[in-house]
Amino acid sequence: MTIRLSALLLVLLGPSTAQAIPSFEEVKAAYRSTDAVLVDRHGDLLAQRRISPHGRRLPWSALDRISPAVVPTLLFAEDRRFFHHQGVDWQALAGSAVSSLSGRAPRGASTLTMQLASLIDPTNLRPPGERRSLRQKWDQMRAAQAIESTWGKRAILEAYLNLVIFRGEWQGVEAAARGLFGKAPHGLTQDDAVILISLLPAPQAGPEAVTARACRLASGMGLTTSCPALRASVRAALDRRQPLAAMANLAPHVAARLLTGVASSGSVERRVSSTIEAGLQRSATEALRSQLEGLEDRHVTDGAVLVVDNHSGEVLAYIGSSGGRSPAPFVDGVRAPRQAGSTLKPFLYALAFERKLLTPASLLEDSPLDVPFATGVYRPKNYDSRFHGPVVVREALAASLNVPAVRTLGLVGVESFVERLNALGFEHIREDGDFYGPALALGSADVTLWELVRAYRILATNGRRQDLHLTPSDAAQTGPVVLSPDAAYLVSEILSDREARSRTFGLESALATRYWSAVKTGTSTDMRDNWCIGYSDRYTVGVWVGNFSGEPMWSVSGMSGAAPVWIEIMNRLHDGQPGQAVIPPSGVVTAPASRLTQGAARAEWFLRGTEPPRPSPVPASGQPQIRYPAPETVMVVDPDIPTDRQRLFFEASGWTADLRWTVDGSPLAEVGALVPWRPRAGRHRVALHDTDGRVLDATLFLVKGVSPRTPMDQDRSGDR
Repeated sequence: MTIRLSALLLVLLGPSTAQAIPSFEEVKAAYRSTDAVLVDRHGDLLAQRRISPHGRRLPWSALDRISPAVVPTLLFAEDRRFFHHQGVDWQALAGSAVSSLSGRAPRGASTLTMQLASLIDPTNLRPPGERRSLRQKWDQMRAAQAIESTWGKRAILEAYLNLVIFRGEWQGVEAAARGLFGKAPHGLTQDDAVILISLLPAPQAGPEAVTARACRLASGMGLTTSCPALRASVRAALDRRQPLAAMANLAPHVAARLLTGVASSGSVERRVSSTIEAGLQRSATEALRSQLEGLEDRHVTDGAVLVVDNHSGEVLAYIGSSGGRSPAPFVDGVRAPRQAGSTLKPFLYALAFERKLLTPASLLEDSPLDVPFATGVYRPKNYDSRFHGPVVVREALAASLNVPAVRTLGLVGVESFVERLNALGFEHIREDGDFYGPALALGSADVTLWELVRAYRILATNGRRQDLHLTPSDAAQTGPVVLSPDAAYLVSEILSDREARSRTFGLESALATRYWSAVKTGTSTDMRDNWCIGYSDRYTVGVWVGNFSGEPMWSVSGMSGAAPVWIEIMNRLHDGQPGQAVIPPSGVVTAPASRLTQGAARAEWFLRGTEPPRPSPVPASGQPQIRYPAPETVMVVDPDIPTDRQRLFFEASGWTADLRWTVDGSPLAEVGALVPWRPRAGRHRVALHDTDGRVLDATLFLVKGVSPRTPMDQDRSGDR
């Protein structure tokens, strides 16, 4: 009977007009989610974004990831003989025909496989808003038989559940489960399955119609669920107002960057791999949020974190904001320009080292300073509003003293420093030196966390610039050397010296790690931003804390705001694998460096050729010797201090009361083991004489002079 009926229909209708049926693999490969997903370096889900306005389809759900309650409920409601037919249920068709001829309502005879055929080829087999013609019904049956002959029953069920529309724009079980019940497909209960399948005959039906179908289905299956309970569940499911929840949102700002444009890229999977490490992303996010919660009473709402692998330049963690705590969660704090504070000082001193204007042992005056500027007078102050007198460069940088930094900028020149910052990749520093003036030494320019971390990584990688990247496809490319490896080492060695920074930060602080690391904090004017950027041999970590609105924080500095987050992340990165000290390059040497007071000289690093000559051994008789200046020392007159206020100190060992100093043959009025001298440009000879005028020791040194400058506005940026 079946063969005769099929042959008769073929004669009456002619050959099929349906398209060739693709394989299950082809259908699955052509399936496109309306959402793109971002995964970490190990393939773990990081974020999900809708990128298409046409329907709502989430990633394909394998049959074994769908609740075991769904398939039996589907088959009972839609196709009870599914495992006994080959695509067309001729027995059901005959029953439907008899019902129609007898005047009764026709019974449904369309199998799941026939419905699937229409989902695969909607143009020919499922005309929108119209009843199928007899020819189209025949084509649907032929397509269902073709599917059954090659696909297999499990593949048919899986494809059907992923392609069918359940409600509104929700196509597929993944979207329907999350949209209606807020669950993944594997978490659906039996009652959920009953409601879900009851939507199939009329996806837009109201709550009462869906409840009636659900009650009939539950009763027919012999379930104990009551109709009142189902009615409440139906209303709860259909009344959900919240948008479809993302399956993950661990890296929203990375997703915003990498998933934009996926829809037009032609990607079938709509899956983007990143360099992010999900575990580190979670822990860094938690560290930031925990710190911000602790600062809630100090008017702090926002923060950002960036973690980079020094070797590859891969970004391992990227937190653009504090998320729900932030009044502007969509602002990307990693890319938002903010005032740099003292975070630019390491690059300033590196430039001075390169040009051999300063060494880590050079003396800089930390005293009141007025610098002229186009709009007035610039008067920099330290964070603690105190001045410390002569300080060595090592301490000036490590303890982040402001006045010595401004003096150093005067030595290298603002324009030269702007050029160096541009070479380091600070793209937001676009103006010339006159625009920024001497305040640039203290970070008056805007920078981003991305730029700062990239620049500090240059210090960690021997002065070579390489771009950071978020996707593994962006292979690390060798970049140019933009900073002397020797100068980079000197800066790194200073930033790792907890003793040198103890004047400002103390020996034990949130900057003190138990392994080698170099770190710098920064706080902008009126405490609107604070930073902590640091690195080990393996990683560079940057943290910003502040308010996206630009409002000041209340008594929050880099030490109390960003530094605790920095050290927590660094400790996690180095758990069980401590950082190793940077190996000194061949262009640096150590040599004893004199101090301002009596006592043993400490070992200091110098660029080769700038180190002081090693002193000759003191004769056994204890004959006095000149300890400072060393032979052929080059000194530079500070351009920002009036020359009549500058002094160079001569220091001698073995001093006795009958000794005298001369400079260029002229005696000094002052006597003692440590005496001041007003510097004059040129080459000079300083000598020690006994009471008979005999020269006991002498040395030559050079003073470079420039025209002194005068004053400018006070700067209140700081660094703690």
